[in-house]
Amino acid sequence: MSMSNSILLLAILTLTLTCNVVNSMRFELQSGHTKCISEEIKTNAMTVGKYSVVNPNEAYEIPDTHKITVKVSSPHGTNHHYADHVESGNFAFTGAESGDYTACFWIPDSRMSPSTVTIEFDWRSGIAAKDWSKVAKKGQIEVMEYELKKLYDTVTVIHDEMFYLRERF
Repeated sequence: MSMSNSILLLAILTLTLTCNVVNSMRFELQSGHTKCISEEIKTNAMTVGKYSVVNPNEAYEIPDTHKITVKVSSPHGTNHHYADHVESGNFAFTGAESGDYTACFWIPDSRMSPSTVTIEFDWRSGIAAKDWSKVAKKGQIEVMEYELKKLYDTVTVIHDEMFYLRERF
């Protein structure tokens, strides 16, 4: 690998690692109502999500009337995540089937006083689900470059050996 290719690879990795794609959202949920959000996920694609009730008064704990229930299910109804009466949570799974996966949020007990809750939700799937900040640091790139050079040399030797064997027969 030439020096210019190494610099190009480093520039591409740097650009990739510094670009942030934001897939989070905030929405309001009223007691007695359900809010469902769907995401198309392919078979064997990794997906991760996190959600939390936004506490407008951070000095106090979130009251029970503001705790939510969350259910994430596949296109055929398979349950991938369920949390009851929580203020935050995470989920992660690999899609077993292609289609629209659904995350539904609701406030479990609507008999209490009517309330509106703000929820912050982040759902990523496929390539966006990977934590690229942990993939390659500057010091690791030099090690990867060294390993790529070794692999390139191995491929070159195998390639030359194949041509040598062809010429012999």
